Amino acid sequence: MRIYLSADMEGITGLVDADDVQPSGRDYERGRRMMAEDVNAAIRGAVAAGATHVTVNDAHGPMRNLLPEALHPGAQLIRGKPKNMGMLDGLTSGHDAVLCVGYHSRAGELGVLSHSFMGHEIEDMWLDGRPVGEIGLAHATAAALGVPVAVLTGDDRACEEMTEWDPSVTTVAVKYAHDRFAAELRPPEEARAAIEEAVATALAGSRIAAANPDPAVLAVRWQSASVASVLQGIPGVTARDSRTVQVRGLLPGLYRQFGVWMRVAASMTNQQPYC
Repeated sequence: MRIYLSADMEGITGLVDADDVQPSGRDYERGRRMMAEDVNAAIRGAVAAGATHVTVNDAHGPMRNLLPEALHPGAQLIRGKPKNMGMLDGLTSGHDAVLCVGYHSRAGELGVLSHSFMGHEIEDMWLDGRPVGEIGLAHATAAALGVPVAVLTGDDRACEEMTEWDPSVTTVAVKYAHDRFAAELRPPEEARAAIEEAVATALAGSRIAAANPDPAVLAVRWQSASVASVLQGIPGVTARDSRTVQVRGLLPGLYRQFGVWMRVAASMTNQQPYC
């Protein structure tokens, strides 16, 4: 059994603030240790369920948060950037299931450190008219490859968002949002035991990916009209309004093109993620 694990940071046990998840933050070193422990709990669960190969993709920010020496020896790590498929780099149809560890809710939701990919530069996103963030787009991309998302961990709002997309996905709430930078925390040992058990149980059961080979429409509303204007220079990208662009295509190629959009936007802006 081949398992793919995408590790974000905002939804990790105990973390609630930008200082916890940004390399310049005063508590970042503690945050990356907490991230490793949540990821290792998921790896232990996968190994217990019979996984013979676990690929971990460091999917947060600089994508160099997980230290190789801190990772469970039963996993291989994809680290650094740029990556053609960003948060899902290395995921193929040869994997049997996806684990999303440390994920967060989309922009506009009152979840811990909520945003969609680029802090407040991206105001809204839609996939076929449905509001979407990192959770929904990851799920849709994995499904297009025929790989089901088996487990997601994060705060309670992230778990609710995943359940809205696919109620068959097992979710583990490691904290309960009180606001965007405040939460009630589960004790770390309790949270990691819950992650390990949930992964082991979910992977032991049957998993079916509802693959959709049809073209989809991805639309993004940017804070900056300049970003939207420049993106219209990419073939197939059209405007909905002065700050919203859209494109029609097939996943996972659509996910890869969105990564190019973000690189264009990053070259034109200089904003901190959680302002």
